[in-house]
Amino acid sequence: MLLLATGSRVRAAADHPYTAAEAGDQGEFQVQVALDSEGQRGRASAVVRIRARREVVWSLIKSCAESVKLVPGLDACAVLETAPDGSWQIIRQVLDYSWFVPKLTYEIRATYNYPAQISIERISGDLSELKASWNLQNDGDYTIARHQVELAPGFWVPQWLVRGALRHDLPKLMRALRVRAELVQRQGSAPQGSH
Repeated sequence: MLLLATGSRVRAAADHPYTAAEAGDQGEFQVQVALDSEGQRGRASAVVRIRARREVVWSLIKSCAESVKLVPGLDACAVLETAPDGSWQIIRQVLDYSWFVPKLTYEIRATYNYPAQISIERISGDLSELKASWNLQNDGDYTIARHQVELAPGFWVPQWLVRGALRHDLPKLMRALRVRAELVQRQGSAPQGSH
């Protein structure tokens, strides 16, 4: 799962309905964010280079138990249904982000193309829109992990809170994923039920 964040430079974004865009290179990873003019809808992308095999990174981003540890504010994650061939899952997640925002419960459909891509789309719940993807590429001893997310809460949220979440949560997620994947790679084990 996913939340958003950014670096510090601001540029205009004229090619889509998002009017405020920010991009940055955090040294460890690259992050880009765009907000709509009212600050109620956002899209973000991030890239991180992880010293771990692609299968290790895959196992972490596919695991509900790991997601709760990695995603800021994610309080619960449960697989409700799995395709017979394992190509998709219906997942319920609960996000308890802040006392300022009510707990959000929503269901997503995660579609898998092992070990290269995961596509995520909201199918019901408190969020009005949630689309995301993970793309994993081999790079020698490393994996290049690209994460994109588009999110609209569907209810009014203070713009400063949206902007704060965008600036801090995606770097936290990407950093936590890299640290965990590199630890799992060194230990030579992967989370159970991850493929």
